[in-house]
Amino acid sequence: MKSDGQHRNIWSILLKYVVPLVISVGLCWLLFHDFDLKDMMRLIRTECRPGWIVAGLGVTVCSHVFRALRWQLQLNALGVRAPLGALVLSIFGTYAVNLVFPRLGEVWRCGYIADRQDASFTAVLGSMMCERLADTATVLLLTLLAFALASEQVMGFIRDNAGTYAGMADTLTSPWLWLGAAACLAAVWVLLSRPTTNPTLQRLQRACRELWQGFIVIGRMPGLGRWLLYTVGIWGCFFGAMFLEFFSFGFTADVYTHYGLTAVLVTFVLSSISMGVPSNGGIGPWQWAVIFALGVYGLGSVPAGAFANLVLGASTLLNIALGIITFTLIAIGRRHRAASGKKILKQNQDKCQK
Repeated sequence: MKSDGQHRNIWSILLKYVVPLVISVGLCWLLFHDFDLKDMMRLIRTECRPGWIVAGLGVTVCSHVFRALRWQLQLNALGVRAPLGALVLSIFGTYAVNLVFPRLGEVWRCGYIADRQDASFTAVLGSMMCERLADTATVLLLTLLAFALASEQVMGFIRDNAGTYAGMADTLTSPWLWLGAAACLAAVWVLLSRPTTNPTLQRLQRACRELWQGFIVIGRMPGLGRWLLYTVGIWGCFFGAMFLEFFSFGFTADVYTHYGLTAVLVTFVLSSISMGVPSNGGIGPWQWAVIFALGVYGLGSVPAGAFANLVLGASTLLNIALGIITFTLIAIGRRHRAASGKKILKQNQDKCQK
């Protein structure tokens, strides 16, 4: 008979790995089961301008460097002096790990930096959660901007699909949803703030305090202006990559010609929101979001699918390549540090013998 711990482990594995895989496979099946794949592949072979894809990937790599620079400021404020090279590798590795284990990439990079710098994992994790919250706020602002600029096209699309959006609106405006969320937050607050003699709760409270310190460090760290500048750099690069990739096909370039940057912004925002859906590297939700966005501007599903699949496929290959480079360099670095440590130990032993 399985113990409660074994049952919890099984559910944890299902939620972390199986559910995202099922979502990815299910959405891909819904996306392609009625799709003219031959026509899509023909468009990719005959109409793609690969130079624009390569340019977009180059700008994407710049966004990773900006993310490492931003995280370095937060870690410095916590007293964690990680070199920029290690932080850049941790960002590269995050995207590679997320391809196989969704959401585990962020945990891996915190563990890698905490172990490398002999720092508190929960404090490093808190700093990462803080930057992710900043990204969420940025996406929210970009979403409001996109819907303000493209309200006519978006509202027309919603009118054509009124039933679906009415159900979503009813759910989000339900008082029971917000009362339940408030009750859960209050219960967690009482549990974590009240004095206790329970060792498990004490460890949990201590971990939460360290997590909170990593989270709020942004408010008292030096270089806040640079932090905001790096945030603009991250999302400017993401948007710039999408803009360049729009020119990889004549039909997406035509969408930009007719509708301007608004079409690129709407596509970019919806694709960014889709990354919040648990999946392997965005496979499934990302294509759905891009095809939906381009459909708002009248582009058919086959050309929109060709664009979405080519861009995501190229991005996935980039993440795999960067992941291989990252884990190779990390392994070499660990061997080098181990050899250096043995050499220093031997030198010290020789000195003691003399």
